[in-house]
Formats: sequence, C-alpha cells, structure tokens
Amino acid sequence: MLRSAAGLRQNIRLRVHRVSVLVEVAGVVISAKAEAEPCALGNKPLAIACIPAFNEEETIGKVVLQSQRYVDKVVVCDDGSTDMTSEIAERLGAIVIRHKENRGKGSALRTLFAKVMKLEPDVVVILDADGQHDPSDIPRIIKPVLSGTCDVAIGNRYSGDRRSDVPFYRQRGLVVLNWFGKALKGSNVKDTQNGFRAYSLKGLKVVAGCESDGYSVESEQLILAEKNSLRVTEIPVRIRYKGLKNTSKKTPLTHGLGIIGFLLRTIVEERPLLLLGVPGLFSIIVGALFGAWMLQMYAASHYITTNIALASMAFILVGSFCLSTAITLYAFSRISQKLKRQE
Repeated sequence: MLRSAAGLRQNIRLRVHRVSVLVEVAGVVISAKAEAEPCALGNKPLAIACIPAFNEEETIGKVVLQSQRYVDKVVVCDDGSTDMTSEIAERLGAIVIRHKENRGKGSALRTLFAKVMKLEPDVVVILDADGQHDPSDIPRIIKPVLSGTCDVAIGNRYSGDRRSDVPFYRQRGLVVLNWFGKALKGSNVKDTQNGFRAYSLKGLKVVAGCESDGYSVESEQLILAEKNSLRVTEIPVRIRYKGLKNTSKKTPLTHGLGIIGFLLRTIVEERPLLLLGVPGLFSIIVGALFGAWMLQMYAASHYITTNIALASMAFILVGSFCLSTAITLYAFSRISQKLKRQE
C-alpha cells in the first residue's frame, strides 16, 4: 500500500513538472509570435539549423523557436531522451529524428548531417539545445559562409564584443586542448571546442565523415577540415553559462580527458615521429650516456655498477621500441595517404 502511494505521488510530481514545461513553452510561443520577424534568408538560399539534444525539455522549445527566426528549417536529433524533448520540438515545427538510446553528441551529429545533406542546403548551423548558444548570433555566424569567404565558421567565445561568462576551469582547459590541436595540425583556431558552427554544403560533406561518438567530435571536425584544406574562420559569439542547468552531461575532468585521449590517439596516427620517434631517440641517447658512464667506471675500478647498467639497458630498449613503432606507424600512414589519393 505504501509503495503504491509513493508511486502515485511520484507520478503526480512528474505530470506536474511536464505541465509546467508545456506552460513555459506556450509562453515562449506567444512571446515569439508577438516579436515575430520574417526569416532573414527568405526562401533562397536555404539555411538549416541542426540541434543535437538529450533530455533538454526545459530549453529546447525556446531554442527551436528562436532559431526558426533566422533559418528555413530546424532539425533536431533526440539522442535517446527520457523526457519530452522530442515532443516539444516536434509540436513547434522542428523536424525530429529519434535515437532509441543515448549514443553521444558525435553520433547525433552524424544522424543530423545525413538527414540535411539530402536537402542540399546552402548553409547549416549547429547549436546546442541547452540554451548556451544564442540563436540571435546565427546571422553573423552564417554570413561568411553564405558570402563564400569560408567553408567553416566557428564561434569564438573569447574575442570581440561578444565575450562570455566562461568559467575559469574551462578557460584553462581550453589552453591545453588548443596546444594539442596545434601540435596535431598546426591549427590557429582559438576556440577549438565551441560547438556553435556553420558549414557550407562542401564543408558539411567533409565533416560528415567524423567517426567520434562523444564530445571529441568538435576536434575531429577541425582535423578533417585541415586535411581537406577547408577555409576556416572564427566569429565572435556569446556563450551563456549562468542560470543554466547541466550545460555538460559529463564532469569537466571526464570531458577534458576524453578529448585529450582522442587527440593523443590522433597525434600518434598522424605524427608518430613527433610523439614516439623523438622521445624514443632521446631515450636511446640517454641510455648510451649511461652506458658510457658505466664503461668509464669499469675502466677505472674493474667493477660493473649494476644500477647504471640496468638503467642504460632500460633506456635503450624503451627508446628502440618507441622509435621502431614510430617508423612502422609512419610507413602505414604514408601508404594510407597514397591509397586515398589513388581513390
């Protein structure tokens, strides 16, 4: 009896919460209609907004409605939400694609890209469903793509007159991630992890090849853009953090380590001589110096210092392994590049 009563109370609380969400969305609808503006782009060229979403019923309505003011179509991928995210987006006129289970942001973006490429848009803008990205920035971020001056426009939350209230730990973390990005492809993008982006159809076809399922997809998109010589520019945008709940589905540490792990794997694949070859060669040199020191001591005392001998052998073995692995990976990388060019 107690269990059934507790279940009834929980069910009532859930229904009350959902009603409050719908009431809030209704208020946004009325407000949006009162301030309605014609789409800035008209029927031509075709602009589409793509929004990956996971349990964002409290914010998805406002994001969809505000985005509709600046684009022709809004497409939402509900990545396995257990709340009313997809229902709200669909009622407000968005095209909704559903995943049965949560697969990650990268997977949601692949689904969105596959859908919108069939529509052959002139520009596609990506923004989050949690309210961090300001849809009023859409015109400024798609402008350079529509004018043909770039293939990829990335929002920059750290420059211009659109500075954001970015938490300190995010600023420090971005410095580290940018360093890895520069080491990998020499990229000069300052806000590599900003998901507020716009793509031309050419750029969209390139980044649609991303394989990452999680948040490292932003880094992989930049890598593919560099590889395919896409023109990339950064546009000042405002990112909101204060007053928002759960702006990240992972802890900052887990989020950051996941991206660093992806970048390290990619650097090993793309630049094995840098990450493995150089340290391996340095290790061999250190081992040789230890060996020379041991021989010098042996010549003077006719006694082998075991610790120095073991250190010399360890450094030389580790260095030789790293160097041989780097050369092998480099050879495979070169062969792979040649096969791709032949295709």
